[in-house]
Amino acid sequence: MVTASGLETGPAADATGLDVDAANAEAFARLTAADPWVVDVRPAREVIPGYTDDLVLTSGAPMPWSEYVGGQREALIGGALFEGLAATREEAIAGFESGAIRVGACHDYGAVGSLAGIYTASMPVFVVENRTHGNVGFCNFYEGKEPRRLNYGCYDEGVHERLLHVNEVLAPVVGEAIRRQGGIALKPLIARALRMGDEVHSRNAAASVLFNREILPAVLDMIQEGVPHVRETMLHLAENDYFFLRLSMAASKASADAMKDVAGSTLVSAMAFSCRGFAIKVAGLGDRWFEGPPPIHQGKLFAGHTEDEITWMGGESPITETVGLGGFAQACALSLQDYQGGSPEVMIERNKEMYEITHGENPDYRIPLFSFRGTPTAVDVRKVLATDILPVMDVGLAGRDGGQIGAGVIRAPRACFEAAQAAHADRYDRD
Repeated sequence: MVTASGLETGPAADATGLDVDAANAEAFARLTAADPWVVDVRPAREVIPGYTDDLVLTSGAPMPWSEYVGGQREALIGGALFEGLAATREEAIAGFESGAIRVGACHDYGAVGSLAGIYTASMPVFVVENRTHGNVGFCNFYEGKEPRRLNYGCYDEGVHERLLHVNEVLAPVVGEAIRRQGGIALKPLIARALRMGDEVHSRNAAASVLFNREILPAVLDMIQEGVPHVRETMLHLAENDYFFLRLSMAASKASADAMKDVAGSTLVSAMAFSCRGFAIKVAGLGDRWFEGPPPIHQGKLFAGHTEDEITWMGGESPITETVGLGGFAQACALSLQDYQGGSPEVMIERNKEMYEITHGENPDYRIPLFSFRGTPTAVDVRKVLATDILPVMDVGLAGRDGGQIGAGVIRAPRACFEAAQAAHADRYDRD
């Protein structure tokens, strides 16, 4: 039956014969059966379907150019300048206003982007195949640990040079190593990293080391053959613990998309935000976004920064929480307390809360501290509204002048779930 608030209680089948619990079971089975493999690294224009040279992708639900503000707007301008779509800032703005330079949403192209999430045609992306279901997810490269990065709303000569270095030095070596290995299965690496202290969103130290080990045989052959830039690339990977996040994101996107279009399902298939607000997708409602205000946040700022500097400029790394990682595996990574604040006790309780709003426990991603219980996986819109427990996500915090100024946790706003529930009721005639 359906209560006055639109929430189901008791048996899930309604008057139309729709069985929401059965639909959710199917969506959950598809999600957890996903088998993501990274198989290549190529420029976006070569591998992302429909990508054109005049396109710049960014995070969050689609918006017209005029709606982008602050750091996300600056990142889009920086992307246009880097790609050579404009020679000056003024030309870039005019190009976006006229439509000569197009803005797109990452998720619309099977991609996900960290923070502002900027993709341009020449930027290399990881290609991750879900070998169970045949769909593909993409994520662009990590720029490095310098706080001033394009995805944090910064573009200057240093950012430009680091992006070129990724394009011309790092990505070709990593791509060649992956291809020589015949692709690398990511789910086993993620599962092991959870047992080694990562939650594979804000902490990727173990996962990055495990990935480096996987490509080592190919790397040794490449060194022996005199392939250029191999040593430099491996040193870069060795000192950048966040490198694996982009693989985790692409793997999560390829896994979560397997849930799309399961009729009647109320499970969340994507979470993302832009400079304007937060949004979710729901498996049974296709590619429609359900939007709300910016997320609720708690965090720890780097020295010299204050709370009033925090700004929102996008973010799609919560795709990891969508599949049971990140904030839904915080108890695996208690060392994050030093980075993003809080305490072990708070992190453990926060993680336990997530079991109240998810469909089930992940059979592959497990939490040692909880006696290897599976991570809480697949947020159910109905349970969020019934419990008033909001999904938690681990994130980096951006400053209004660009750059990373801290880290912390956010919670999705309730309004997204209310909008999704109303749309579900309308589509499936459940009232």
